[in-house]
Amino acid sequence: MIKVFGHKAPDTDATASAIIWAWYLEQKGETAIPYVLGEPNTEAAFVVNYWGFDSPEILKDIEHEQDVIIVDTNNTAELPENINNANIIEIIDHHLLVGNLKTKNPISVTIKPLASTASIMAGMMGDDLINAPKEIKGLILSCILSDTLEFRSPTTTEIDINLAKNLSNELNLSISEYAQKMFEAKSNVSQFSDQELLRMDSKEYEVNNVKMRISVLETTSPALILSRKDSLMNKMEHVAKEDNVDQVLLFVVDILNEQATLLVPNGQVKQIAEKSFKVTVESDVIVLPGIVSRKKQIIPNLVI
Repeated sequence: MIKVFGHKAPDTDATASAIIWAWYLEQKGETAIPYVLGEPNTEAAFVVNYWGFDSPEILKDIEHEQDVIIVDTNNTAELPENINNANIIEIIDHHLLVGNLKTKNPISVTIKPLASTASIMAGMMGDDLINAPKEIKGLILSCILSDTLEFRSPTTTEIDINLAKNLSNELNLSISEYAQKMFEAKSNVSQFSDQELLRMDSKEYEVNNVKMRISVLETTSPALILSRKDSLMNKMEHVAKEDNVDQVLLFVVDILNEQATLLVPNGQVKQIAEKSFKVTVESDVIVLPGIVSRKKQIIPNLVI
C-alpha cells in the first residue's frame, strides 16, 4: 500500500493532488491512499467537499520502510521528521529543489515550472485524463485556480490556463464564478486563532542562518485579517519560539487588488523588508504592490 501526501499546512494543491494521484495509481492497479499532514485550510476543505470527496486522514506517523509518494513539496522541513526512514518511490512537485531527502532506491522525480502540482499530474496522465471522472477533473481545475489566484499569479503558464479552460468547458463551469466561491472560502478565517493563522499557509525558509516561517494569507477581504494586526504581531514571537525559527513573516495577499501587506513587528523584519523589496518601512506594515506569489516573488527575493 502506498501513502500519498503533500506538505504540512495543507492547501488546495497539496490536499487535492494527494487525492488525484492516489486515484490515478488505483487505476493502474496499485493500492494507494491519500493523506494530509494537518488540517486542510478552508479553501481546500471547500474544494474537497464541493467535488464529493472526504477529507483525507491526517497522517500521524510513517512506518519504517513504508512506501510513500510525496506531492507538492520536496522540502524535508515540510514533511514528517522520519520521512527518510520511509521508502520514497516518487516525488511530483513544482517548487525549487531543496534537497535533504534520501531514498532507498532510484526513484521517479517530476518537477516542472507549472503553477500547480495538479497541472503536472494532468500532463503525466496523458490520454488517461480524458476518461477521468468529473470529480477528479474538478480537483485539478481547483488546484490551478488556487495556485494561480485565477491566473493573477506570475507563476501562471499558458499550459495552466489552457488546461483550466478545457476542464471548465468539460465541466460546464464558469471559472470566475467558481473561483469566487473558492476565494470566499479561503477568506473565511474568523474562527481561527492568531497562532493558527500564522501557521495556516506557511513554509520554513532559511537565509544566511536566519530561520523564518514565511506565512501567506490569500484573501478577498484583507481588512478582516489586518484588523487583527496587533494581536497577530503579539503572537509572532511566541510562534517563532515554539517552531524554532527566528522570525515569522506574514504577508496578507489581497487577491483582487494584487498586492501584499507585510506585517513588521520588529527591526529585523523591517530590515528584511527594506533589503528584499527595495522599500522604506515607516510603520508596522508595508504594502507591496504586485506581490502575490511566495514561490516566485517573496522567497527568491529575501535578503538578510
